[in-house]
Amino acid sequence: MASGIRGTAPRASRGRSRRWGLLAAAALLAGCEGSATGSTAGGNLAPCPRIVILAEGADLTRFRPGAGRDLTALTAEARIAGFDAICDYASRDRSALTVRLVPRFEVERGPAAEGRTLDLPWFVALSDPGDANLLDRQSFTSRVSFAANVVRTNLFGQPARLTVPLAEGTRAADYTVRLSLQLTPEELALNRARGPR
Repeated sequence: MASGIRGTAPRASRGRSRRWGLLAAAALLAGCEGSATGSTAGGNLAPCPRIVILAEGADLTRFRPGAGRDLTALTAEARIAGFDAICDYASRDRSALTVRLVPRFEVERGPAAEGRTLDLPWFVALSDPGDANLLDRQSFTSRVSFAANVVRTNLFGQPARLTVPLAEGTRAADYTVRLSLQLTPEELALNRARGPR
């Protein structure tokens, strides 16, 4: 039996996000805290790593190419509303954890949108206990479809599965899993300029 956590979107501290941003700036890592739980077949809880939504990558605001930055040019707004996570031991010797993470999105179609679908790129990244090394990074794209006369919708992304190696002397809580929308440099700059919402 596995344990699970449900996270919502309060923002994490900017100091930790900035240090991580320097490490992974090329990956455009753009936090909110979440909670996770786990268990094993024996009934013992499997611990979960720290799971955060990156503050600078929690929101996406997209405008029509070549247009201004006002409401009439807005094609879509999206945000990571939270996540569900389930953690379980990956082996009998408890030397690794499996984390299954499913993000929740809130998406709004803007007045300048031309179609009824939107591709929402996002990623998860696992870092080591010292936050010095990126151990795994997985990218996904979730397709959002809007029904006729609907401008807002909620959806779940596809499940991401990460393996956390529990090296001797480390705990699950020493590792960090980060969840973020995959932003263009312009979208990231907009988020940084206006700050967390």
